[in-house]
Amino acid sequence: MSHNTYGHLFRVTTWGESHGPAIGCVVDGCPPGIGLTEADIQKWLDRRRPGTSRFVTQRQEEDKVKILSGVFEDDRTGGPVTTGTPISLMIENTDQRSKDYTEIRDSYRPGHADYVYDQKYGVRDYRGGGRSSARETASRVAAGAVARLVLGPSITVRAAVVQIGPHAIDRSKWSWDEVENNPFWCPDKDAAAKWEIFLDETRKAGSSCGAIVEVVADGVPPGWGAPVYGKLEADIASGLMSINAVKGVEIGAGFAAAALSGEQNADEMRSHGNSVEFLSNNNGGVLGGISTGQPIVARMVVKPTSSILTPRKTVTKQGEDTDIRTKGRHDPCVGIRGAPVAEAMLAAALADHKLRHLGQTGR
Repeated sequence: MSHNTYGHLFRVTTWGESHGPAIGCVVDGCPPGIGLTEADIQKWLDRRRPGTSRFVTQRQEEDKVKILSGVFEDDRTGGPVTTGTPISLMIENTDQRSKDYTEIRDSYRPGHADYVYDQKYGVRDYRGGGRSSARETASRVAAGAVARLVLGPSITVRAAVVQIGPHAIDRSKWSWDEVENNPFWCPDKDAAAKWEIFLDETRKAGSSCGAIVEVVADGVPPGWGAPVYGKLEADIASGLMSINAVKGVEIGAGFAAAALSGEQNADEMRSHGNSVEFLSNNNGGVLGGISTGQPIVARMVVKPTSSILTPRKTVTKQGEDTDIRTKGRHDPCVGIRGAPVAEAMLAAALADHKLRHLGQTGR
């Protein structure tokens, strides 16, 4: 299987399967001399960890990360720092229940990658989907923690769930502080209360729903990215689209820009000291593939979790028609835990472009 690596200079390669002994990643291209401990990574993994509420999968994984390479004790600081060599990170799987999938080993789950994996490789790991499982995203979050350190403290990357099913937030009530106060990463307290009722009903019905996640990076300076084939928003979109169950990505106003006039959509400018001030941000902080200095804003659409209890029509490997219902422990809305993953992929894209910018301009 190819294409397990994301990035150019800051490169992330993930490995492992959902029900294998462990998953992990190798981060290559990280500059030397950056302080890095397992605690620096663990705090981000804990935000994505399963089993934290009744609204996510009840698989009980501690997601404890181990740094296997790429750091060494620095005599000057007394703590471990990156050496510039590949950083290998491992997360052991400790709560697999492969028996939950025995009944479907010869049947393709609708909405999953079972059929296409079999068509492409001639073999598939039916235990939770193997590489196609959202379990792989824990490795991305670990890599994203390293990317945040490369970006430095002046750049913040935050995500929020702005819609679950048909229920969207009221943007006039947006509060980043509220995002950490509920199990949905929701910036609107009132919307979170409604989502709780909606998701309880969805879960009890054995069904699932989709979501929209918005991710924002503040503090990105102007100039990152490149025209034509190295556009910053193209790499951001590629990273977000590579996340499991994501079926659409938009930057800034996105698809809503189609309903705007040229006067409305153009981000007007005014002189502001030695810099430029933009009067709006419909382009999501990127123009011509290059960052403007405004917040980078992207949204991704996450489809409903395909693993549901309602029987669905499908076929077997032998070409026989049958019905299937998926057992196991699954998220009623996989988009909830998609917020920390979106942050990780945006951080990785920005870290890559920071190093690419330094390599081209020296500043």
